[in-house]
Amino acid sequence: MAKYTISQLVLNWYHEYGRKHLPWQKNQTLYTVWISEVMLQQTQVESAIPFFKKFILRFPNLQALQKATLDDILYLWSGLGYYHRAKNIHKAVQIIYEKHHGKFPDQFLDIIQLPGIGKSTAGAILSLSLNYFYSILDGNVKRILVRYYGIISPLKNRITEKKLWNLIESITPIHNTRQFNQAMMDIGALICTIKMTKCYICPLKQTCIAYKKNILKQCSLQSIKTIKPKKISWFIIIKFYNHIWMIKNTKKNLWKNLFCFPQFDNENTALEWLKEKKIHSNKIKKLISFIHKFSHYILHIYPILVEIPDFLPFYDQNNNSIWYNLKKPQHVGLPQPVKKIFTLF
Repeated sequence: MAKYTISQLVLNWYHEYGRKHLPWQKNQTLYTVWISEVMLQQTQVESAIPFFKKFILRFPNLQALQKATLDDILYLWSGLGYYHRAKNIHKAVQIIYEKHHGKFPDQFLDIIQLPGIGKSTAGAILSLSLNYFYSILDGNVKRILVRYYGIISPLKNRITEKKLWNLIESITPIHNTRQFNQAMMDIGALICTIKMTKCYICPLKQTCIAYKKNILKQCSLQSIKTIKPKKISWFIIIKFYNHIWMIKNTKKNLWKNLFCFPQFDNENTALEWLKEKKIHSNKIKKLISFIHKFSHYILHIYPILVEIPDFLPFYDQNNNSIWYNLKKPQHVGLPQPVKKIFTLF
């Protein structure tokens, strides 16, 4: 089938069924599309929408974002996960002001040099905001290509990546690039999904090799599932009325620059720490333990609530610790497990 026909089928589908009312599709600018594309890295649309709305309400433009601290950004990012994305946004806006006079660049080579932006994200920003002729190759698009062209058990390496780029660039239309790119992402997210494919409503089913040959399972970019290792962490929650003592994580990669509780590898170490710090309380309670899943491992969290009768001198607020006010929360970044623990007491 001619290449232009493939793109035309996708465009025809978009005009009738494509998503056209997502928050970042209204009054699109380079800035808003940039924020949305970063949020959508490793996050589904439905999950990203409320975070995007809050973010744009607080930082409607680059000028507002430029004045924000990393804590301000992490506060709005709390719960979205993959916090390196928020840190990259903070770094990028500083670069934009230093090198581009506070204006988001509209050239591919300038955009791709910003932190956290690769070839696909740069192409998405330019095509979706300005309708420039650039292809995108996110996870949804890769999945469509692998199935449509019947690529059996492809490896995740440079050769496969190059092959997929060649394929998507060969079918991306010069005109209506914005609509085509959005349609490909929509088809991948809504129809050609990882598990429950809806081939019966796919606009490409008549010429899709995986569909015609019934080899969908063989055409997958998913690697063989491995059992995730399990880790254990004990959290000490020091509570004084409506205040919780929290530490800013400045050393570990996990939750770096976010505020969390003191963490320990086992219960004995946690309780010993309380003795060393001379923290005495008649109200020590083990809260319900729970599991938090990361991309590479599973963390089993055991929270211990320690209610103290008064402030302790060495817990005075400093640059790396705060008394977090539960009734009037400070604007700082919190990991999702921390927010969950707040609901346990």
